[in-house]
Amino acid sequence: MTEIELNRSNHLIDPHLQIWGWEIPVYLFLGGVTAGLMIFSALLAWRVPEQHRSRWARWLPLGVPIVLSLGMLALFLDIELKRHVYRFYAAFIVTSPMSWGSWILVLIYPVTILLGLAQLTDEEAGRLCGWGPLRVLRIGALCGWLRSKSLAAVPGLRWITLVLGIALGGYTGILLGTLGARPAWSSAMLGPLFLVSGFSTGAALLMFFPVSEPEHHVLRRWDLGAVGLEIVLLGLFILGLVTGGAAGQEAAGLFLGGKYTASFWSLVVIGGLAVPLLIETVEALRGTRPSFAAPLFLLVGGLSLRWILVAAGQA
Repeated sequence: MTEIELNRSNHLIDPHLQIWGWEIPVYLFLGGVTAGLMIFSALLAWRVPEQHRSRWARWLPLGVPIVLSLGMLALFLDIELKRHVYRFYAAFIVTSPMSWGSWILVLIYPVTILLGLAQLTDEEAGRLCGWGPLRVLRIGALCGWLRSKSLAAVPGLRWITLVLGIALGGYTGILLGTLGARPAWSSAMLGPLFLVSGFSTGAALLMFFPVSEPEHHVLRRWDLGAVGLEIVLLGLFILGLVTGGAAGQEAAGLFLGGKYTASFWSLVVIGGLAVPLLIETVEALRGTRPSFAAPLFLLVGGLSLRWILVAAGQA
């Protein structure tokens, strides 16, 4: 029989050690996808000539706030005192990853909207600014004015989008990595790992859309590199736990024979990395257009990575 002695009372965690549910891994996953989409908003513009750029690539920055809002909705559902959300923006704490993340999330909205408006053709911008809901809200004229002001700032907006995308992708891993009391999260590898994973899942999501052939080529080439790097970072993450003392070895045991071994190796390592890497390599060697199989495996693997790590850190 196990006896538990408590010297305090907190209904959120006593006697439970697990207080983060499905909302947090979903938020981390969608945040990573958002980061990947932002990075590719800049990369595709730089790597693909204008005449070969699809309208999906032009509209891409305007899709970023939608994906990000879904992630923030999941985060909002997890917050216990929802009416206190505004307190995240009442101050900026340099040493707090959550404070950095809160402000990064807010800055993404205006930057990506301005970049998206600037990248549209005149015809596309006219349709968007004349869209019914915008007319009802009386912001159609504002839409056109913002586009006119952002046209000259496109190079700078792309750089800012790239920097914010990298910051968002790394923040999702740093958020867990700074919680040193949880051995499974106490790793410097989580920031780079989540950034690269977000980059890969962003590319995977874009592969579901009918982008141009040169854009597909760029997406696949960069994604192959990202998947290979993610495998290396994942190995370094496990190695860091194994060599990190008794607590780290106990955390590593969760993935090496413990509770999360089957799901981690099947959904993340094999299904989420090795299989799509093999599929994309074969497609690249044969010169065929990417199929939906590899992107689907990558998205499932990216979500599984965050879900399993969040759960393992609270085990």
